[in-house]
Amino acid sequence: MWSPYKNRLRRDLERWQSNGWVSGEGRAAILADVESSGREVGLAPALGILASVLFGFAAISFVAAHWEDMPRLGRLLLLLATIWAGYGAAGWLGARGHPLFADAAILFSAGMFGASIMLISQMYNISGNPSDGVLMWWVGTLFAGAMLRSNPALALAMVLVCVWSFFETSEKNGVHWAFLIGWALVTAAFIWQRWRPGLHLSALALAMFVISLGYQLSGGHQHGLVAVIGGLAAAAAVAMEKLQPDLDAKLDHIAAPLFSYALAVAFAGLFARQFLVVPPLGDLIALAVVALALILAAIAYALSTGNRGALWIGYIAFSAEILALYSVTVGSILGTSLFFLVAAIIVSLLAYVALRLARRSAGAGRPA
Repeated sequence: MWSPYKNRLRRDLERWQSNGWVSGEGRAAILADVESSGREVGLAPALGILASVLFGFAAISFVAAHWEDMPRLGRLLLLLATIWAGYGAAGWLGARGHPLFADAAILFSAGMFGASIMLISQMYNISGNPSDGVLMWWVGTLFAGAMLRSNPALALAMVLVCVWSFFETSEKNGVHWAFLIGWALVTAAFIWQRWRPGLHLSALALAMFVISLGYQLSGGHQHGLVAVIGGLAAAAAVAMEKLQPDLDAKLDHIAAPLFSYALAVAFAGLFARQFLVVPPLGDLIALAVVALALILAAIAYALSTGNRGALWIGYIAFSAEILALYSVTVGSILGTSLFFLVAAIIVSLLAYVALRLARRSAGAGRPA
């Protein structure tokens, strides 16, 4: 639970209490619930995480510098001792009420585990693909993160799953469908931990995988499929939010981020379909109209539901679409000034229609 959120909540509660909307007992109960709902990430734990990374690099550098001077058994014992020293420090810190520092120690051990895989492969001249070593690394990191309930270790496991998939894709020059297995395992651990930042990381990784399908399937000509997948996911999120009052209130925490990521995937597919493989002029205009209509509809929906993430994605998508259209069509369809004038008129008319609809809805809601 981040301090800026709690500080803002305290200010809001003071105002609500002064207005008589919240009682003193209610204010205290809300703050107590917020304090107990998560661990605060302060400067010291954040520096502890960074220190664990630096300790890992220091240990790797020390071992590499003396690698040739040590016998093989000594090398193995040193690597194992370094890994277990990190886990021992994590247990000691956790027992003394420093869970975030314990996470830093676990992260150090996970990093040393990956370094050990590489050094042992070099020591025994084990041939193989780099992706095989990353596979062992993320499996071990996932096991440690799940057993020790360490969110940073699980986050590292998701990053390693993405690196593993990248290596496999580069080596085989095709879609690495096994990524979905690793992604699902780490995501299941995030759900078990109930760690929302981890779920956002999972959603980002899956979104990037879906977007990459457009560049890999059918020789890189399946961006339309990516747009369809994103559109269907966005529609599912909208349906989920519409059904949310009749279902579990926790669905709201799923639907809003799902809509944001789905919107990003859909626009990425539409953008690539328009401008990376430039279609004929008529198809380009049709696709541009569809893209702008969907983007404006997404912005309107984000405003109506208070989805800030989707709103920013919509703004960025609209700007990227306009600039890309300008770069492709200027000089052939419209002059520079005329192009932006027409775009401004269209958006202004849509804004006027939206304002009239909002006023009409407000008037209909007033008592006679």
